[in-house]
Amino acid sequence: MITKKAYRFLPFICGLFVATLLISVSIAGKLISLGPLTISASVILFPLAFLFSDLLTEVYGYTAARQVIWTGFIAELLLAVCYFVTVALPWPEFFQNQEAYATVLGQAPRVVVASLCAYLVGEFCNSFTLAKMKVHSEGRYIRARYIASTMVGQAADSLVFYPIAFLGVIPLLQLPALIASTWLLKVLWEVIALPASIPVTKALKRLENEDYYDKHTNFSPFRLAD
Repeated sequence: MITKKAYRFLPFICGLFVATLLISVSIAGKLISLGPLTISASVILFPLAFLFSDLLTEVYGYTAARQVIWTGFIAELLLAVCYFVTVALPWPEFFQNQEAYATVLGQAPRVVVASLCAYLVGEFCNSFTLAKMKVHSEGRYIRARYIASTMVGQAADSLVFYPIAFLGVIPLLQLPALIASTWLLKVLWEVIALPASIPVTKALKRLENEDYYDKHTNFSPFRLAD
């Protein structure tokens, strides 16, 4: 990974971020009932995933976050391919769990494409918004910046994922409500997680002796270094 200087905790955060993404994909098929809402179990890990995303941009800058975002994308793509191959490989007659494996690990290609596209768009919108707001606010209002970047990133994520994954599958009139409820829940998670995420961010800045400002950064998602 190309960075401006050696950081002690960046590889650790990158590893946890990618692990969180892969676990989220693995448990996404489990549905949970929360009152009138039916949501994916992957929402359990949402606060942790966006804590890492916010940490990467706030402490190390957009360039480091961009590298980790692409690392996560490649890991998710590799996982999807491995799941597909695992389910498709022939199995012996005495193996009784093929249907269970296919049910849990098998994902429709359309959902996989939707998930990968939504991840890239949402993460880059989140990181871009946070980096720009940090420069314009001169590092102030960190709570507002965390919430605002999550609002933008999760709006982009939901607006990409649900139409690609479910347009034509569920009634068209239900899509806006599904997008809005998912977005609202994730924003609320970010607000709830603030008492933990802000102290962790401040501690990491002290430990790394870094508080990067993206004043001259090239924000293209496809450029791995400045």
